[in-house]
Amino acid sequence: MSTASQDAATPADGSPDAESQSMSGRSRANDGTGVTPQTRRKVVVASFIGNFVEWFDYAVYGYLATTIAVVFFPESDPRVALLSTYALFAISFLIRPIGGFFWGNLGDRVGRRTALAWSILIMSGATFLIALLPSYQAVGFFAPLLLLVLRLVQGFSAAGEYAGSSAFLVEYAPPRRRGMYAAVVPASTASGLLLGSLIASLLSVTLTDPQMESWGWRLPFLLAAPMGLIGRYIRNKLEDTPEFQALAKGDDVVKAPTKQLLVTYWRTGLLASGAVLLNAVGFYMILSYMPVYMSTELGLSDTRAYIATTVALFTYIGFIFLTGLLSDRFGRRKVLISASVSFIVLTVPAFFLLETDSFLVILLVQVLLGAMLTLNDGTLPSFLAELFPTEVRYSGFAVSFNLSNAIFGGTAPFVATLLIGMTGSTIAPAWYLMAAAAVSLIAVLIARETAHHDLRRQAA
Repeated sequence: MSTASQDAATPADGSPDAESQSMSGRSRANDGTGVTPQTRRKVVVASFIGNFVEWFDYAVYGYLATTIAVVFFPESDPRVALLSTYALFAISFLIRPIGGFFWGNLGDRVGRRTALAWSILIMSGATFLIALLPSYQAVGFFAPLLLLVLRLVQGFSAAGEYAGSSAFLVEYAPPRRRGMYAAVVPASTASGLLLGSLIASLLSVTLTDPQMESWGWRLPFLLAAPMGLIGRYIRNKLEDTPEFQALAKGDDVVKAPTKQLLVTYWRTGLLASGAVLLNAVGFYMILSYMPVYMSTELGLSDTRAYIATTVALFTYIGFIFLTGLLSDRFGRRKVLISASVSFIVLTVPAFFLLETDSFLVILLVQVLLGAMLTLNDGTLPSFLAELFPTEVRYSGFAVSFNLSNAIFGGTAPFVATLLIGMTGSTIAPAWYLMAAAAVSLIAVLIARETAHHDLRRQAA
């Protein structure tokens, strides 16, 4: 039982503990949960930092794809080398459903905090080791093979992060502000991407191509070790969520949560996987692949491409909290539906505008696409967490989220590059993004509203 819960159970009978119980009561949030505002602030900070570190580690690879292609696939045609780099990016996602089962099972059986503390340690270790890898020129075929192994470890670790952080925040949040609290997850994810984009921009401006290919690309990966240790330390200072503690106290923890998920909640899992599709394709296409797309396909300089994406990430982070607030007020389904409709209607025109010679127009289009994406991404964490009851929440979220990301998210840069090569059209990725939005729209239309319902019960 948490400290706040123990305080709530202490009788105000004039005993020595009565005064401390009264004082804690005055600082407690007036929402019936028994969790103090101070505790919630610590949870938000810890979740933000932990998720930030994990996704900075994971996303740096995408931003440095063109350099990594030269270092690990130097004998290939530039497009083939880039496809090879994105193939490794995609393959690392294939392990994520397995990671989803592992981390979901651990989080639902042992606790959310334990799973999150270990996932950040594994991610940071693998990312740090990437910085130490030898190049293709040094060890030949073993270089990309070692890179693949470490990318698989990264993918395994990332499988537990997004789902675990979302469940952690939703279970600590006031009942009518779960959307706002859960929006911290995509905001911290985008912040990790933002730092990666800023560092990539700085390196591209200050270093020559030979310097980047020799040692410059390694610098962001080296940051993983100290950042990961800080994130793990902060997470270990927190107690597990009141929801999980109540489950454990009542001896209601499921011994085989993934089995119960597949047997009892398979329909909910399918709806969740469909709802994730727009996030899976949109997130990696707009926020990770876009700098490479603009530089290699549209001829924009690397520096300008990184600047446009960096500005889009700044605005994305601001919009994401607004979306969380809107989902708390109007419900998850309305906001998610508006996201899908926006992409179906506006994606192709937006990609046409990216081909303009005006950098200002390109910048505005990037901001628009990022803002449209926040309608989905800012709502999705609370929506998915609320779809599943407490005993299988981590498993349900992790498996459905990672299944869609493994099939469609990790492959998005590869598919986009392949479609352009096959069709000769730089607009081809837009149609793929529209198709993903259509599938998500159908799933959300079938699902029930999840906002404000009892977390112990299934919503859909």
